[in-house]
Amino acid sequence: MRGIKKDFFGNQVLTDINFTLGAGQVLGLCGENGAGKSTLMKILFGMDVIRETGGYSGDIFINGEKAAFNTPFDALAAGIGMVHQEFSLIPGFTATENILLNREPQKKNVISEVFGERLNTLDYKEMDRRAAAAIEKMGVEIDAKMVISSMPVGHKQFTEIARELSKDQLKLLILDEPTAVLTEKEAEALLDSIRGMAARGISVIFITHRLHEILAVCDQVVVMRDGHVVRDVPAGQTSVDDITRWMVGRDVQTSAAPTEAKEENASANVVMSIKHLWVDMPGETVRDVSLDVREGEILGIGGLAGQGKLGIPNGVMGLYEAGGTVEFDGREIPLNSPRKCLDASLAFVSEDRREVGLLLDESLEWNVAFPAMQIQNKFLKNLLGGLVKWRDEKAIHKVTQKYVDQLQIKCTSTAQKAKELSGGNQQKICLAKAFALEPKFLFVSEPTRGIDVGAKALVLNALRQFNRESGVTVVMISSELEELRQTCDRIAIISGGRVAGIRPATDSSEEFGALMVSQVI
Repeated sequence: MRGIKKDFFGNQVLTDINFTLGAGQVLGLCGENGAGKSTLMKILFGMDVIRETGGYSGDIFINGEKAAFNTPFDALAAGIGMVHQEFSLIPGFTATENILLNREPQKKNVISEVFGERLNTLDYKEMDRRAAAAIEKMGVEIDAKMVISSMPVGHKQFTEIARELSKDQLKLLILDEPTAVLTEKEAEALLDSIRGMAARGISVIFITHRLHEILAVCDQVVVMRDGHVVRDVPAGQTSVDDITRWMVGRDVQTSAAPTEAKEENASANVVMSIKHLWVDMPGETVRDVSLDVREGEILGIGGLAGQGKLGIPNGVMGLYEAGGTVEFDGREIPLNSPRKCLDASLAFVSEDRREVGLLLDESLEWNVAFPAMQIQNKFLKNLLGGLVKWRDEKAIHKVTQKYVDQLQIKCTSTAQKAKELSGGNQQKICLAKAFALEPKFLFVSEPTRGIDVGAKALVLNALRQFNRESGVTVVMISSELEELRQTCDRIAIISGGRVAGIRPATDSSEEFGALMVSQVI
């Protein structure tokens, strides 16, 4: 790619981008959220959004020949595949059907011999074989017959990757944050798969915020900052600290500061008591969870993908059918009733920011203020003695700007639409929305998914500050065990849909790892 430039909505996002990738090479593309990584890859893959927003300038060369991809079909024909940060799967189809979509093997029959190939039938046996072969290339087991809507989020990611690996003409694979939703074990399996692709001559562009993965699997590292390439170096000649410094332009701790030593207070008031909770969440079924959350603590919930950790907040907050009892502040909270939870001053930051967390076509101001406006009558002016309520635009702008500054959200203004932000900045808007509710109790699920190394510490520190200064009890659900250990007071490990054990966050990783596999189903 040579001299690539691109602007969105008057905002210059790429300026003179240049890099070269050899056959069978793995290139790590690093940068903070909003640095322009995903936009650059959308240009390479011919995404419609690039053409619809005025195109780009610069040149792309494939095997030495100039190429221009007006649509993703052009890129696919040239042997380029892409696994996007947000899933592009059909929820009602199985993994096999998604893997081979529009490329299904067909069988002739008597009718099609007479009336033409449009009456051919699908060769399900061959579909199963090809899907199984693509899955085997990854070295990860997923159920090819499972419907996507029933899959845990990690298996959806593997289905996306298998879809690309099933294409015979694949020469270059773009992986945009493929490990963001994976556990450490699943991520390691994916890294092995990337090494295998490179050995077979497939080039890979690997975008991730887990910088140790870049060093473990990549040949070359390209670092972007504010739409520029600031470094292009061999992976063997750099370190996590170097990449971090180049990404953010300053020295940054690569992990959140450890939580302050705090004496465990077993006699602290129990603010939430969960008894025999079951949740029917596809891929994250909760079978029988009993858990007490102490007032003022940050409780971590961890575990392998598909074991039920994500089901707990989704069940308590009424997003999926649930049973059992939940008491908060001495009162029972009715299950299967999101509004009752919100009225009781509970809040939830979902792991699914696009489907659950955001109003994508609305402004940042509307996203941050709307829940508090709807539930608590905040940011409203009372007219005619309260008979008429009107939006307080000044207060809405003020609260949004406060969290844009605090969470360092990259945007052109608070009036910008949520869909125009990068994935990590969208995640920060979800947090800002919860903070604006000023709840007594906050569930936050995968808060650092898709967030760069410079912003992770900022987000985790914001959660700690929210907990300490506002006295809010926080339950943090995460696939990142080390983040839980650095942020939380105690950690509950969920395995097989049940609590395998609860330990102080100061316990070793090995002890938590043993709990994770104790009841795996």
